[in-house]
Amino acid sequence: MTGPLPESALGIGWRPEICGVIDQLDGLGFCEVVAESLGRGRGGVEVPVELAALRDRGTAVVPHGISLSLGGAEPVDGRRIEYLAACARAVSAPLVSEHIAFVRAGGLEAGHLLPIPRSREALDALTANITGTRAGLDVPLAVENIAALFDWPDDEFSESEFLTEIVERTGVYLLLDIANVYANARNRGRDPRTELRRLPAERIAYCHIAGGHESGGRYHDTHRHPIPPEVLALVAEFVHDHPVPLMLERDGNYPPAHELLDELDAIADAAARAPITAAARAGSR
Repeated sequence: MTGPLPESALGIGWRPEICGVIDQLDGLGFCEVVAESLGRGRGGVEVPVELAALRDRGTAVVPHGISLSLGGAEPVDGRRIEYLAACARAVSAPLVSEHIAFVRAGGLEAGHLLPIPRSREALDALTANITGTRAGLDVPLAVENIAALFDWPDDEFSESEFLTEIVERTGVYLLLDIANVYANARNRGRDPRTELRRLPAERIAYCHIAGGHESGGRYHDTHRHPIPPEVLALVAEFVHDHPVPLMLERDGNYPPAHELLDELDAIADAAARAPITAAARAGSR
């Protein structure tokens, strides 16, 4: 499999709160930055100096959008596509990513990533929006499966069937969130391994790995808790047959540096890859 990133790369979601730890990681293959967190200045997109330093040292930086609303019924706003393209140019990105979700309808902003019905009608709209977005970008696009606590009653496809249809219709890459596959399968009483095996693995650009917790009988993908052993086991099994880039995703409730490094090491161990934390551990002593 050949994608925009080296298949053995290990990465992390870049956040200002943990940028000091990220700066010390040796062998960091890539990092992902929320595109909307990059400021707009007179000269275009403003890249934080710490992130620019990583870019200039050769670390691949991937802008990750959260506001395109690819799954909405309306066409994607061209200005949002232009901004995502500008983010990619500003960080010399090898690709950009977004979500298979909608965040607005009829001019109203939801403030959340909402699941779209897995129907033929929704698939047509999503296909059109992905195609239009790709046409406005200078680099490849990867789309991410989201965690959802409910399914729409008019679903006509399983999640794996829906993702496969998207890839086949558009040629887009898939940003596979393994933690989201686990959350969705667990909350619906399904086997996450079976769900993973049905996905179009040959089009995976990279994978998210994150933690969550159980509340009210539901597993919530929070990005604010440690990665559960079950998700790491899924990573180990999946990567054994499908070598893909892997990334730790953490948002808020940031742990002490040594715990963050432990999570990165756990991912490396699960994937049987060399750790990227030695220099950071030495620097924190």
